[in-house]
Amino acid sequence: MRLALREALMGFQRAPLLSALSILTIGFSLFAFGLFGLVALNIRNAVQQVEERVEIRAFLVDGTPVEAAAAAVGDIGSFPEVQRAEFVSKEQALVLARRELKEFREEFDASVLPASIDVRLKGGFRDPRTVAAVAARLRAYPFVDEVRYGDDWVEKVYRLRNIATVAGLALGLAFATVAVIIIGATIRMTVLSRAREISIMRMVGATDSFIRSPFLIEGFTKGILGGLMALLLTWTAHRIISSQLIETQFFDPRLAVLGVLAGAVIGALGSALSVGRHLRDV
Repeated sequence: MRLALREALMGFQRAPLLSALSILTIGFSLFAFGLFGLVALNIRNAVQQVEERVEIRAFLVDGTPVEAAAAAVGDIGSFPEVQRAEFVSKEQALVLARRELKEFREEFDASVLPASIDVRLKGGFRDPRTVAAVAARLRAYPFVDEVRYGDDWVEKVYRLRNIATVAGLALGLAFATVAVIIIGATIRMTVLSRAREISIMRMVGATDSFIRSPFLIEGFTKGILGGLMALLLTWTAHRIISSQLIETQFFDPRLAVLGVLAGAVIGALGSALSVGRHLRDV
């Protein structure tokens, strides 16, 4: 292992420009993938925030006893799909309307708005079919006059989430494939530049694993350096976008470390494939 580490270090020293090119290629390839991942992450968060606003509102018949409404709130709150159910009185509805709508001025009184039960659903239960099923159960209460949840709006949000998921997976695979191809080609150049050295090692009886080891370590190191470079570039782009355009969210630390490790794995795999192909040709 010590000899393999020394040979890997000598590989950097013998071809510093080619090593720098490999690191830059890995870095910029992963940077392009990281930018896409950053966009996909923020789109997913935006859609999730919109989904969290999905709410069912059951308007009550005038004169509904508070006790009956409270019992219904407790019953609805026990539904497996429901995160929270809340009774909103006429007075509370008027306060909310004055806060959110300019049309409701001080001269309106509480009698103009009905009391309601507002229902917020749990994550994973906000698809159109589930929302419609819960709304149907609310209509079954005899004192419920009308149920609204914006069915068209829920359909559009759910469709947008599905489109974003499919597009994200497809584009992510495309970016990853392109990155692997480019990185593999760059590492192949490194291997070809040392073809004579590999041939001599084979002639003196070196095993394939012994020949591969320095290249694997070198590819692993280049992958880590390229991954760190990509992470720095992605973070810089995130800060520029957040300060100049819109506020964005960056990857959490675990995902950032995973990205750097992905660069290391790609570097090692690219080296292994390139060396293995060359060894078969020798």
